Amino acid sequence: MAATFSAPKLPEQHLSQLAFSPGIDLVAGGRNKKTKRTAPKSDDVYLKLLVKLYRFLVRRTKSNFNAMILKRLFMSKTNRAPLSMRRLVKFMEGKGDQIAVIVGTVTDDKRINEVPAMKVCALRFTETARARIINAGGECLTFDQLALRAPLGQNTVLLRGPKNAREAVKHFGPAPGVPHSHTKPYVRSKGRKFEKARGRRNSRGFKV
Repeated sequence: MAATFSAPKLPEQHLSQLAFSPGIDLVAGGRNKKTKRTAPKSDDVYLKLLVKLYRFLVRRTKSNFNAMILKRLFMSKTNRAPLSMRRLVKFMEGKGDQIAVIVGTVTDDKRINEVPAMKVCALRFTETARARIINAGGECLTFDQLALRAPLGQNTVLLRGPKNAREAVKHFGPAPGVPHSHTKPYVRSKGRKFEKARGRRNSRGFKV
């Protein structure tokens, strides 16, 4: 004897919910996930130690300064742009005895002749930048030293380098050749037969 099975009957309220259950509004970003970093991508053990230290400081001090340092430690190298000595000196004018804090690299700049005595904390210094700061009577601090001196970020100036000064950024924007575009073209060569050819000289079609 064959057994017969019937599907269980759902209560009416469940049926109405199934009939009118709303879908995901993709236009309004219904399925978008947050892309905020919660840890650095790098496997650098020293960077991970700094993250551990500043996580502790953020939790215990509730300081916005420490939270910003932690956020910048998570950033990619592109977003931690280097800061030149010239910009550093310019930004620290009239700041007295405050500590300059850069979550990135401090680089040397030959265009500046005299470097004043400054206290600078950075993730990394180039060899010549470190030598010039120390020779001027300044200090090059690490972030663990900064945590001992200014656990709440007191008497500090938080700086960062120009993010869009990279050579790659010059190629972004409206297409080269479009009116009012200053975008740098990707070219094999800068010779007369390349971006200076058709449309730029009479011997190559036409000249504008």
